[in-house]
Amino acid sequence: MRTWLVKNQKQIKKTAILLLKIAVSVLCLWYISRKINFTEIYNSLLISNWLLLILALASFILSKILASYRLNIYFRQIGLQLSGKMNLKLYWLGMFYNLFLPGSISGDAYKVIRLSKHYTVSLKKTTAAVLLDRLSGLFALCILSVVLWVIVFKFGFYSWAVTCFAVVAVPVFYLVIKKYFKYFLPVFWQTFMLGFAVQIFQIVCMLCIILALNIPTAHLFEYLLLFLISSVVAVLPITIGGLGAREMVFYWGAGYFLLDMHLAVTASILFYFSLVVSSLSGMPFVFLDPLKNKNEQSLNIADEPKQQQ
Repeated sequence: MRTWLVKNQKQIKKTAILLLKIAVSVLCLWYISRKINFTEIYNSLLISNWLLLILALASFILSKILASYRLNIYFRQIGLQLSGKMNLKLYWLGMFYNLFLPGSISGDAYKVIRLSKHYTVSLKKTTAAVLLDRLSGLFALCILSVVLWVIVFKFGFYSWAVTCFAVVAVPVFYLVIKKYFKYFLPVFWQTFMLGFAVQIFQIVCMLCIILALNIPTAHLFEYLLLFLISSVVAVLPITIGGLGAREMVFYWGAGYFLLDMHLAVTASILFYFSLVVSSLSGMPFVFLDPLKNKNEQSLNIADEPKQQQ
């Protein structure tokens, strides 16, 4: 028994982490289910504007297409010349793994392993590209959260502290890349701005959801602030795809701002639905390898990045 535990220690750890994430998601949803009336949520969906919900989904999908383009910019800096179509397929597949198969391999880990093996590119550099892509998105998310925080609280409630964070974070992020990831420095500002574009499209997604649910626009900024904060929390690896954690932020935030809790949770659930539908686009590529399309094999893998380190 002891020998078996030692041999399978890594798998046991992964399983334990997965079960913990599932438990946290279930606990959050159970807590919310005891506080809200799902009949009211259902009624809100019945009278919602479905055209706006479709626009919300389209906006979310566009945000992910932009995100895949941003990732490909990082890839090209390490000499990985993937076509946009091939990279997008790989990105969708990564999303599918992240949401539907969290216990096997994460989407990010899959991309790193496949690209490093298939194209003999440095594992360290591929990992750095995927990591910085994630961080650039999170960085933009935090900055936009600060902007809305200041608007909602009208320069009060520690607005000075979060503003200082935003001002200091930009040069710090730049200097970290300059010191440890020089080969990504030439595309810093391009990926930085794309990070904002991705998050803005997701804000548009939530805005369409809010309008579709006929939520009064008098508290529009409060809802959008809760959305951004919930997105930051959802990034934390404590739940399955942010399920439960995002809803908890909306629930508690709605109570703090005296908003309609049922509408707030409904908006959160609809955003998660957009994520689910979008991630399903990656399912075909579980069986159709996105890196083995014969029409897209004009890939030139350089040993070093195009830019001088």
